[in-house]
Amino acid sequence: MNWLLIAEIAYVLILILVCLRIIYDTRSTTKTLAYLLFAIFVPFFGMIFYFFFGINYRHRKMYTKKLFENDDLAAKFKRDLLHSSAKTFKQSNAEVLSNKELAFMLLNDSMSPLTAKNAVKLLINGEQKFPEVLTAIQEAKYHIHIEYYIFEDDEIGQALAEAMIAKAKEGVKVRFIYDDFGSRDIRKKIVPWLIENGVEAYPFLKVHFILLANRLNYRNHRKIIVIDGYISFVGGINVSDRYINNGNTKQLYWRDTHLRIDGPGTQYLQYLFLCDWNFCAETILEPNTNFFPTKIPKIAEENKIVQIAASGPDSESPTILFSILQAINLATTEILITSPYFIPGESLLDALIISSLSGISVKLLVPGKSDSILVNSAARSYYNDLLKAGVQIYQYQKGFIHAKTMVTDKKVAMVGTANMDFRSFDLNFEVNAIIYDAQIATELSANFYNDVKNAVRIDPEQWADRPLYKQLLEKAARLLSPLL
Repeated sequence: MNWLLIAEIAYVLILILVCLRIIYDTRSTTKTLAYLLFAIFVPFFGMIFYFFFGINYRHRKMYTKKLFENDDLAAKFKRDLLHSSAKTFKQSNAEVLSNKELAFMLLNDSMSPLTAKNAVKLLINGEQKFPEVLTAIQEAKYHIHIEYYIFEDDEIGQALAEAMIAKAKEGVKVRFIYDDFGSRDIRKKIVPWLIENGVEAYPFLKVHFILLANRLNYRNHRKIIVIDGYISFVGGINVSDRYINNGNTKQLYWRDTHLRIDGPGTQYLQYLFLCDWNFCAETILEPNTNFFPTKIPKIAEENKIVQIAASGPDSESPTILFSILQAINLATTEILITSPYFIPGESLLDALIISSLSGISVKLLVPGKSDSILVNSAARSYYNDLLKAGVQIYQYQKGFIHAKTMVTDKKVAMVGTANMDFRSFDLNFEVNAIIYDAQIATELSANFYNDVKNAVRIDPEQWADRPLYKQLLEKAARLLSPLL
């Protein structure tokens, strides 16, 4: 019996089945082609890679998280959201009216309400964020909800853990979700310490050896803090000393942006936290007026309008990508984007090119040096198309720029956790805050132009004349961009 022939036939049959699975299960045409080529031309490993990293969990509903078990309660919640959003829209400002399609898209796609009477504060780098966070935690009265991708066992990590423990001992309910891969540094020491002192702590998608690969692929990249149901923090800054620039010239300068929201804009972040908690914790939390207070302490004379965009393998659609595309489509004068990882895909690439060719000023700020050679190479492969269309691309030189922000027309500001790449749009659990407000948008725009002072603009002609081997390597890396 010719065992080699049998093995070859079996391999071909398995390959055909895997290819059919890829075609059926993968939403993106580009990603489908990438997985097919990888499976066909990289024997065995290509198929294994797909099963570890490529299964479409959004399509398969593997991460369904439901907050309302009672359908009547869920229906009432939906009606209340629609009513409050309609009321906010009627009383809204010019920034909302000129971007009403974006607001309604988010409301219809993910039931994210349009909220008014918020106070919003931009926090630049860890040195501004962490003092605000620690003060807010110290002033908490009822509950503290914290959810992070990276939480490290270092000076700021221990300070935040001590603050959580202190409040737990005062009787405040403290709940903590940490990504089991991103926060693996705290598993053995900080997490047991928190639990022993009254903090409820759970990993999001606990990594076991058998499930290592596909659970590494779908990570909770969110950074959310909710205090007493009306104070929240969201943005790009994880809990790590590296985000705090203390003047040490030997330490890499880390440029990032975060946001503090006081007001009803916090409530959708609370909703996301509770959904995530019910997915990964042993206790189920039901929505109540403690989590969603109907009477919020009066915020100073501010009336910022806030909406939240969130998506992940549990969502019906790539909501964050849709929100970015809609904001770009609605822009009339200027689009400012900052992203540490820029692998836009065809839809986002085309949207930026169309905007630039239409006479809109499009500026992109990216790192001069990335922490991933492969990702950086893939990102560079998109630059030529953008430069030809007139997009201005700046490479940050002062350190590493990790902020994930966008400003359109100095009217709409986006600050959040999502990078401009396939992973953030399709694989990770992400969240962005959208502020329809000229003052915040202008402030974020000023920060962008301040960062540009520490950046070098790419010259289109010089970029086009780069050695062919560099361009070839970048184009080769681009073939893998849907997998990065």
